[in-house]
Amino acid sequence: MADAAERFDVVVVGGGPSGATAADDLARAGRRVLLLDRAGRIKPCGGAIPPRLIRDFAIPDHLLVARVNAARMIAPSSREVDMPIEGGFVGMVDREHFDEFLRLRAEDHGAERATGSFERIDREAGGMVLLHYTGQDGVVRQVRTRLVIGADGAWSKVARQEVPAAAKVPCVFAYHEIIASPPDGEGRFDARRCDVFYQGRHSPDFYSWIFPHGETTSIGTGSARKGFPLRGSVGALRQATGLAGQATLRREGAPIPMKPARRWDNGRDVVLAGDAAGVVAPASGEGIYYAMLGGRLAAEAAEACLATGHARALRQARRRFMRAHGRVFWVLGIMQYFWYSSDKRREKFVAICEDKDVQRLTWDSYMNKELVRREPMAHVRIFFKDLAHLFGFARA
Repeated sequence: MADAAERFDVVVVGGGPSGATAADDLARAGRRVLLLDRAGRIKPCGGAIPPRLIRDFAIPDHLLVARVNAARMIAPSSREVDMPIEGGFVGMVDREHFDEFLRLRAEDHGAERATGSFERIDREAGGMVLLHYTGQDGVVRQVRTRLVIGADGAWSKVARQEVPAAAKVPCVFAYHEIIASPPDGEGRFDARRCDVFYQGRHSPDFYSWIFPHGETTSIGTGSARKGFPLRGSVGALRQATGLAGQATLRREGAPIPMKPARRWDNGRDVVLAGDAAGVVAPASGEGIYYAMLGGRLAAEAAEACLATGHARALRQARRRFMRAHGRVFWVLGIMQYFWYSSDKRREKFVAICEDKDVQRLTWDSYMNKELVRREPMAHVRIFFKDLAHLFGFARA
């Protein structure tokens, strides 16, 4: 446990995938790092990770509790569209074990760990940051550091103090229940398929899901609408899908940001990463890959700042992220705003998902985290098909 006499190059606040990745990368680079995380925190998450993440961040096979080879899209009318993955799979992880593996890996590479809750940042005359946190025993402790990476999730306390613009990002509130999985093939349950429900009765402005995790399953929903009964919605979905009788193992809820923050650093000694920076993909709600990439970019920006002494180096985290993924986030934001706005539009959206060009390009982009440019005629075909659905020329 760190004490007030200790000094660090970087303190990372938050031990989810983003913070743990940042701490790991900095520790490997030889920096003295403290990873501060709250005890018992598990984020509600479907747990899907694409092959790009598995490759880029060296995720071992034993953390994959399931390999999904298809998604089923369910429209308001209960129409179902299957989207098989050709020649690949999406890995599924349980965040309880996945996050701890990442934290332990960072520790194995030299990061120090502390359990507690961030309180505030002060600054000393010499330019060092004095970071205060409350430990599990209720005692407030202090550590000195040159830089802070705020990876403490949506509604980040670090952001509220140091990068106020990032604390204003709009959020969807997500809630899920981890249940014991039924036997594969029982009822409508398929242990290798993710079911996604675009139905207003379960979410008026987002979607609901059933994601298999091997012995367990995540069933959840999200909405930005205040007062929408998330727990009641999940209960109704369990009833409708024959999962009401399965044992409930955990219940979790949390805000999920839906737009990258306009600024990630304070121009001095703090940079944000992960949900604190707003890097969850609109429309899909996918966040693990983007969180880990954001953590890596924040670590690289911090390393550049430490090496040069120039605080402007912290800006490169957001700049590099948006250069690589800003267009995808923009497209997904428009898609969520338009297609999720009513059941009539959701019905057409699911109909579009039946198109083989849409399916192939969707999976290629998701699996590799790149906009697919090698099939220009497929994009043209999709464009005209989308127009047909928008103007009612195609059957939903």
